[in-house]
Amino acid sequence: MTSRVVVTGLGALTPLGKTVQESWTNLLRGKSGIRPVSELPDFKNYEPHCPANVGVGNITGFDASDYGPLFTSQDLRRMSLFTQFAVVAAQEALDDAGLLHKLNEINSEKFGCVIGSGIASIQDMYDSILGFDRGKKLAPTFVPKILANMACGNVSIKFQLKGVSHCASTACATGNNAIGDAYNFIRLGYNDLCLAGASEACVHPLALSGFLRAKSITTDGISRPFDARRSGFVLGEGAGILVLESLQHAQKRGAHIYAEVEGYGLSSDAHHITSPSENGEGASRAMKMALNTIDPTQVDYVNAHATSTILGDRAELQAITQIFANDPRDYRLKVSSNKGAIGHLLGAAGAVESIFTIKSLQDGVIPHTLNLEKVGGASGDHLESWQQLDLVKGKPDSQKLRYALANSFGFGGINSSLLFRKWER
Repeated sequence: MTSRVVVTGLGALTPLGKTVQESWTNLLRGKSGIRPVSELPDFKNYEPHCPANVGVGNITGFDASDYGPLFTSQDLRRMSLFTQFAVVAAQEALDDAGLLHKLNEINSEKFGCVIGSGIASIQDMYDSILGFDRGKKLAPTFVPKILANMACGNVSIKFQLKGVSHCASTACATGNNAIGDAYNFIRLGYNDLCLAGASEACVHPLALSGFLRAKSITTDGISRPFDARRSGFVLGEGAGILVLESLQHAQKRGAHIYAEVEGYGLSSDAHHITSPSENGEGASRAMKMALNTIDPTQVDYVNAHATSTILGDRAELQAITQIFANDPRDYRLKVSSNKGAIGHLLGAAGAVESIFTIKSLQDGVIPHTLNLEKVGGASGDHLESWQQLDLVKGKPDSQKLRYALANSFGFGGINSSLLFRKWER
């Protein structure tokens, strides 16, 4: 018998704030966490390679030493920035779940950790290679600091979680895949609880230059999901961590429950390493798999991956309309993207956006897509089918919500979709 899985804790660091509530409040207020790269203190390192008006969504003012006893001096020496992000978000999630000061009351062997990263530590790799080329000895912490699973490993050690330790690394689908994997580990009885999510600290001249060369980044510094003027994504960073728990375990300890994880879908385009198939067929299959237990007409909202690229946004909207085209309800399905406000957090995107999706269910409000002014209009956009959807723009939309999908897609043709249900006793 498989267990039902619920969400009992949330933690996040985003370009909009250092906590879930701060990030969520600023998202609903229409604030942007994106700024020109020219405003970064180390802009001189970007200047030879990146136009000054390219945007980035970085974590401003983050200093691990500000978190007091959470980080020892040894931690600060051996943890990369993406790992530090994960530890901070994990602590918030545990505290939010009422577990932080009661971990000794939980069976640690049934408490897992599933945290991934898309790129891990590009800064440590870059610095070490430059030093190595100049004859400098590598630090003994070099290899541990660059491994993608070290966020998961260090969080497990920090909070003494002895259950499944697993790292998903599936490019920009990482966060969703981590949550989905944790969901399955609990359903199958491997764990009673899991910290699940992803972390990314990739705002760096090398990463930004690489995505510019791949023609994935917009050069005007503005992320415009679904908009006629969309021209690429804005690079962002951050972390999102959720506490997932079997329903039985959560109810036994009297936990507050945000939502239930109802479904998880994943698929491969098998089409191209960076571009989706234009009809969104792969994304559609992932969403259908996530919707396996309910009728699609029960879904009220889709938090779209929508990175602000011409091909990506088009393919996803095509996929959504394929599934919901015959919706008999007298209103259009609500769809929005968070990336206009926070940029694209790469591996951490799905985890942070899943948290926002859960907050939407909890509060009955859908964040609008920042910078969406004119829906579609790029050459090849299918405006006739897009008009079947309500692409939320201008201001948040208040509505009673029960089911919501959160999508994430990654290079390599990876598609993932999570279905959440608002918790109702």
